[in-house]
Amino acid sequence: MGAALKKHWPEYLIEAACLGVFMISACSFAALLGHPDSPIQMKLMGGIHQRTVMGVAMGLTLIGIVYSPWGKRSGAHMNPSRTLTFWRLGKVESWDAFFYIVFQFLGGIGGVLVARAALGSWVSHPAVQYAATIPGQFGVGIAFVAEVVISFVLMITVLTIMNIDSLNRYTGLFAAALVATYITFESPISGMSMNPARTVGSAFSAHIWTALWIYFTAPLLGMLLAAEAYVRIRGAQAVICAKFHHMNDQPCIFRCGYAARNSQAAL
Repeated sequence: MGAALKKHWPEYLIEAACLGVFMISACSFAALLGHPDSPIQMKLMGGIHQRTVMGVAMGLTLIGIVYSPWGKRSGAHMNPSRTLTFWRLGKVESWDAFFYIVFQFLGGIGGVLVARAALGSWVSHPAVQYAATIPGQFGVGIAFVAEVVISFVLMITVLTIMNIDSLNRYTGLFAAALVATYITFESPISGMSMNPARTVGSAFSAHIWTALWIYFTAPLLGMLLAAEAYVRIRGAQAVICAKFHHMNDQPCIFRCGYAARNSQAAL
């Protein structure tokens, strides 16, 4: 534990910072698009137009994080379910997975607290609620199934794209497109979380813990199922690394297949 913390603490802090930035963006755009006094909200009048703008904003936020120097270094997991899935696939050391998850939760909570300090009543308003994720009108059961499905599709897409040499640099773009699509069309069903640290980040400030179990279980189940499907089709050796964007000049702390390739090429 001590060795991992001493060696990889920059990556752990980056994971916290990345999700913190994502949550600041989520809260800011939720307030801008959802608060009744916002001129943008008055123009969009809620509904699918508002969700589309929110989806595009969060998709662009994700792109910015993944392709930033921070995202290139830590791999931009920002999600305990994603980190545990890569750990299950043998790409992340156990202590790295543990600290990634701890710092992801700290980053989610911290990002919303920063937004709370900066935006005040705009982000705490009942129409915004710190961008909390809660089940929609179809109930808890449908929300659970929806979270499993969207998490499965995201993870199988990420695994597919990131392990194709000609496409892996675009993994963040594919993931961002799915996030934007989910926010636009799926968020009324489950709140569109796919991420327990993201949900806890909002719930901590909003004091809204409705059906929290969904957001701890469904995303992980969906992503683990995607990993199992991918391995059964392509084989475990097809999973090269755990980074969204690997082909860069940043160090890699994972059990990285690219490092092995480079060593063999050097021989």
